[in-house]
Amino acid sequence: MTVAVLVGASACGGGGSDDKAGGSDGKASGKPSASASPSPAKPKGPPMLLETIMPQSGATVGVAMPVSVIFTDPVAKSARASVEKHMKVSASTQVAGAWHWFGDKRADWRPKDYWPSGTQVKVVADMEGVSNGNGRYGVHSYTHTFKVGDDVRADVSVTGHTMKVTKNGSTLRTLSINAGSAQYPTWNGTMAVIDKQEKVHMTSCSVGISCDKGSANYYDLTLPWDVHLTQSGTYVHYSTGDPNPGSGSARGSHGCVHLSMSDAKWFYQQVKQGDPVTISGSPRAKAPADNGYADFNLGWDQWLAESGSGEGTTAAL
Repeated sequence: MTVAVLVGASACGGGGSDDKAGGSDGKASGKPSASASPSPAKPKGPPMLLETIMPQSGATVGVAMPVSVIFTDPVAKSARASVEKHMKVSASTQVAGAWHWFGDKRADWRPKDYWPSGTQVKVVADMEGVSNGNGRYGVHSYTHTFKVGDDVRADVSVTGHTMKVTKNGSTLRTLSINAGSAQYPTWNGTMAVIDKQEKVHMTSCSVGISCDKGSANYYDLTLPWDVHLTQSGTYVHYSTGDPNPGSGSARGSHGCVHLSMSDAKWFYQQVKQGDPVTISGSPRAKAPADNGYADFNLGWDQWLAESGSGEGTTAAL
């Protein structure tokens, strides 16, 4: 099984709530598993496959990282409780949690509250023979294991131009930042880190801000120390157009959170996939929960409203 992370527009700002997770990991061959029987059972219909399962097996992630499963074909609402029951989440520390469907192809499992640091997690998606309610049936079982690492969090104050970074409850540093402008405000809410890259090519055209090279809002830049927060293009990073962010400069971005070069490198070295970055004080709404891994932007009642089987507790690991 290969794996892929969420892939989004490589630019700040723009985008919207329709951005969905994608990728190509966990794609199965569609052939039945090998059997000792000389006449293996014939599948009931076309295969139901998993497109992605995140996190990757063996990963160490942050306390806000959900289990995110993408199906290649739509799952009927009538089949979701059955499908959920065949996707078992076990953990070394017992936690309450639930599945939630974003549309008919993506299902995320998250704990009611953040994962306890140090938790070992195993996900077994035993899809063999399971119906998606639309004439397709699973032909494979998938297993992913991962670990929840240190509890690293970042709290961004848009109006205060600061980002406080904590680790296991202790403050590491408070950094100076600039967030989005009035025209291109930053998303509010909690976004778990999707991934990070040492350099990202960012363009205003890719997120629908401007494709006109003569526009004041046009940009085509490769920038360093990029921590990816939303599929619609929100990053925490360094910007050459805002080299000394803070309340003194107060230059607004196109939706990203700007740090100085040294601070951006330091922050990049501290965070990992699944660490929560919480932004407050922006005039914009909270990021949609499926715009990357912003699952904790939904209250628990909202989360359960799109669950087929409701709240449950992790099995012992």
